[in-house]
Amino acid sequence: MKKILYSAFVAMGMLSLASCSNEFEPKYDYEEPIPDKTPFQNDDYISVSSWANRYQWNLANVHDPSVVLADDGYYYMYQTDASYGNAHAYHGHFFCRRSRDLVNWEFLGPTMHGIPVWLKGKLNELRDSMGVAPNTADFDNDQTYQQQFGYWAPCVRKLANGIYRMYYAVTVPGTIDGDGTWSERCFIGMMETATPALTESWVDKGYVLTNYSDRGLDFRYKADDWNNCYFKYNCIDPSYIITPEGEHWLIYGSWHYGFAAVQINPETGKTISEQGLPWGAENEAAYGKLVYTRQMGNRWQAAEAPEVIYRDGYYYLFMAYDGLDVPYNTRVVRSRNIDGPYYGIDGTDVTNSGGDAFPIVTHPYKFSGDHGWVGISHCAIFDDGKGNYYYVSQQRFPAGYNGNANSNALMLGGVRSIRWTSTGWPVVMPERYNATEQTAISDDDIVGTWEHIDLGYQYGVMKEAVDMEFSADHKITSGPWRGASWSLDASTNTLTVNGIELLLQREADWEANRTKNTIVYAGINGTKTYWGKKK
Repeated sequence: MKKILYSAFVAMGMLSLASCSNEFEPKYDYEEPIPDKTPFQNDDYISVSSWANRYQWNLANVHDPSVVLADDGYYYMYQTDASYGNAHAYHGHFFCRRSRDLVNWEFLGPTMHGIPVWLKGKLNELRDSMGVAPNTADFDNDQTYQQQFGYWAPCVRKLANGIYRMYYAVTVPGTIDGDGTWSERCFIGMMETATPALTESWVDKGYVLTNYSDRGLDFRYKADDWNNCYFKYNCIDPSYIITPEGEHWLIYGSWHYGFAAVQINPETGKTISEQGLPWGAENEAAYGKLVYTRQMGNRWQAAEAPEVIYRDGYYYLFMAYDGLDVPYNTRVVRSRNIDGPYYGIDGTDVTNSGGDAFPIVTHPYKFSGDHGWVGISHCAIFDDGKGNYYYVSQQRFPAGYNGNANSNALMLGGVRSIRWTSTGWPVVMPERYNATEQTAISDDDIVGTWEHIDLGYQYGVMKEAVDMEFSADHKITSGPWRGASWSLDASTNTLTVNGIELLLQREADWEANRTKNTIVYAGINGTKTYWGKKK
């Protein structure tokens, strides 16, 4: 489970305790003063990281975001509770912020308060079926126990009737039946609202899914025996999609055996097939069909956070790879069918055979003169209704930034533009979106020094930029592609270097100054992805 994964990272020193503290934040009875709502613009947001400064956060303290464009013209962003110093603790769950321009974000507050009312009853119904004693904890009043639950990875979509539907995951603390048994199960629930501007308007519609096991009631595995996960599908990280034909689907899963796809009843938001008990081969189909596995048969694999969109005849399945502190990187595969098979750009059938997903979409990186970014994944993909697509995820500072031992727990939201190659694969622009004016790009703009990053996969390595010089005679005179020729198609903003298609866009030069504009590129060659920025 993801909750356990976070605990494991802490134990191994892979995740700063600053983001996982269980310290109680004091509560006050008096009315809060009028808050300062000036959006904070610096990336290092420690000075405003506390709950008292939440209206200034902008994109500070963002983790596992989901974004939907609402009828009122706002983009609404929802997220996991995780935050630097655990600032969200005791203030609700699935926090919301909104923006009109994707640059400045207004913090609105939580959409849920407390443990869902249906959860204890459903949990004990399943425990009874397993022959296990009921959970007798005080779900309503025991604050220490309440803080051990995890609230993860909401996914929000707009339905055709103006209703907004959120699928969310809750992890239950403890083990199934004491020491020597696997971790307690997770649940996916669902909420709806017609007015996302009112965070208190969300109505919980109850249980949707729980973990499925292909091992019957053989749950006697230690909770840290990762290679022998009791559950086949970890019921977390839901991604909700409505197909062009009007079918509703969830794709979900994290680490365990892979991702599963399950069809949803459009009216109820629950599974279209009646669920039996969540174990046994005869009931598996109601809990989903395997659509992705990194390694066939591996019960503990570093892939999570599926995100699915449809575009021009393909379903694109984005996913997060590896540990979330530094190595986190994003991959994408695609299929003609929502339930697969999905293929990588190299032709690998990652549904029926398993395999690493390519291409790489994001990877830890560093342009010159800057600290660089790591932990860039668990993304949401969304569009503006006009054909423009965007990628948003958390991104983290490297460890030890500015002498802060906990800097890797600083989680900043990063919105980036997506461009699509001529063969229909997405590339994400290396610089964050800043509503930069997209004036024409000419040959003269290409001439000069560029910083080039090869995002070829290296676990936990921050890929650093090297200089390349583009000359006026359409040659590259220095750097990794020295001797290559270049040409520009200004009608499509495509720079071609020895047959490699690099898509250009004007963006803010965040490493220098967010008010300074530059030109960036992103492209794919085989399974390799390249990023670049004009100096």
